[in-house]
Amino acid sequence: MITFYPGPSKVYPQVAEYAAEAIQQGLVSLNHRSAGFMDIVKETVRLLHEKLDIPADYHVALVSSATECWEIVAQSLTAESSLHPYSGAFGKKWAEYTYRIKPPTSLSEADVLCIVQNETSNGTQVNMETLAQFRRDFSSLIAVDAVSSMAGVAFDWSLADVWFASVQKCFGLPAGLAVMVYSPAALKQAEEIGEKAHYNSLLFIHENFSKFQTPYTPNGLGIYMLMRVLQQVPPITTVHAMTTKRATDWYAFFDQFGTDFRLLIHDPAIRSDTVIAVEGSEKAVKEIKAAAQQAGITLGNGYGDWKNTTFRIANFPAITDDEIGTLMQFLRSYR
Repeated sequence: MITFYPGPSKVYPQVAEYAAEAIQQGLVSLNHRSAGFMDIVKETVRLLHEKLDIPADYHVALVSSATECWEIVAQSLTAESSLHPYSGAFGKKWAEYTYRIKPPTSLSEADVLCIVQNETSNGTQVNMETLAQFRRDFSSLIAVDAVSSMAGVAFDWSLADVWFASVQKCFGLPAGLAVMVYSPAALKQAEEIGEKAHYNSLLFIHENFSKFQTPYTPNGLGIYMLMRVLQQVPPITTVHAMTTKRATDWYAFFDQFGTDFRLLIHDPAIRSDTVIAVEGSEKAVKEIKAAAQQAGITLGNGYGDWKNTTFRIANFPAITDDEIGTLMQFLRSYR
């Protein structure tokens, strides 16, 4: 079965080998304060900086999920309130989740601007030019949910203070781990707020990762597999070129596809490079997903307001050109 589901999505085939290595070599049994495990964390952090071109003064931590990062931003980095402009279901969920933890007192005093860079629910994205405008207009911290784009496209990291993503999309790994990147300004704000009441308080996380340790018993297998995948993948500039070229090809393909299906997002300037959303009638969408499944291909379901009238195609690095060719041929035949 070939999967184009936009998360959890296809994992790199080498991941099975890496998991076996970790078990056979006893790495999954290492104490998370041990020298051996600290070496794995240290190398993983180094590779994240190298392969994703993360600035040297930005810090990296590994946590359980992007949802946990929402929690960390609300608890440890928000003094008064946060702003949440959004274009889809996940941005809305982030706002709702945050406001349960940190009810907004005065949005005019917001000290964190929370942006979903790539909205998986509808295939939109905030490009670097738009993010740069946010940076110019907002004087405090900017936090970016980059779940469906980190490790798939290149970022200008200086345009935000917190970036985070789960690994089950562009990293090509199983779910259960997330990467959180934060700036010196974010750390300073955390220190000024001084929040230390939770197991995942950013100050506690930072204290541990400064020693290449984790604050709690981590997903050791996930961290090892992340390290091994980072060793195999090319630099982000190379991955970015591949991703954007494939996205261009996909959008050109659907622009000429016909009348039964059309791209959900009409404005090319806000179309996602990593999640392509295609719209049709409820009946047509149901039928094409069933036909694809019969052909050994899993298309992504719609989500939220678009649940029954769209299907989504992941454009993640672990998916091969041959698999894309197979899907395109199926779609041509189906049409």
